[in-house]
Amino acid sequence: MKKIVNLIGEFLIYLFRILKFSRFVKRRHEIFKQAEKIGNDSLLLIFTTSAFTGLVTAVQASYQTRGFIAVSMIGTMIGKSSMLELAPVLSALVITGKVGGSIAAEIATMNVTEQLDAMKSMGVFPEDYLFMPRILAGTIMLPVLTIVSVITSIFFGFFISNILYSVSANVFFSSIKTFFKPADLWGGLIKALFFGFIITSISCFEGYKSKNGAEGVGKATTTAVVFSSIFILCFDFIITAAIFS
Repeated sequence: MKKIVNLIGEFLIYLFRILKFSRFVKRRHEIFKQAEKIGNDSLLLIFTTSAFTGLVTAVQASYQTRGFIAVSMIGTMIGKSSMLELAPVLSALVITGKVGGSIAAEIATMNVTEQLDAMKSMGVFPEDYLFMPRILAGTIMLPVLTIVSVITSIFFGFFISNILYSVSANVFFSSIKTFFKPADLWGGLIKALFFGFIITSISCFEGYKSKNGAEGVGKATTTAVVFSSIFILCFDFIITAAIFS
């Protein structure tokens, strides 16, 4: 218990130092650079994951509701499940392994090779130059990638529904429009915003406190991915309960 309390305290101090030393305007180019890197590096992975998610969701929706709900309602089920749950959560879990692990390994390598100490000796704060741009870029880009995921899932859901169940475009998209609520979309985007912050902040933190050479780099990367995944699922429940209960 004492170890957990100490870890929470270290993390809160780490966040406070980021807020204290960050110069957002001066580091705007680094923020844009990290945002572009996170977006471009993850776009193909998000597209592939979302495409198969849409295909599977359409088939599963048809199978589970056969005899109870008309096939024309598949569009509604795919749209709502993608916007509220599948797109933000699956995107976050994919980004955790791709981007979170990369950030943790990068920061940890710089830490164990004493590059962070060299930066501090030159008056450059890692919180400002390394951590803040990555955290802010991840927080901004995950909702963007979630929108890409939603669009891709719905499109491929329609594609397979049209082929397998002869659901026309008019019927499919009309059912989405009829039962759409703004909370469906912005609820998922709020989740993505929190998930982006969780992934990048935990990854930077684990990299920052790594030690013991190459072994420490591997441990920091694994811990960052595991903790991020757990907190994503926990906050998914908390945010869902807060918004839709």
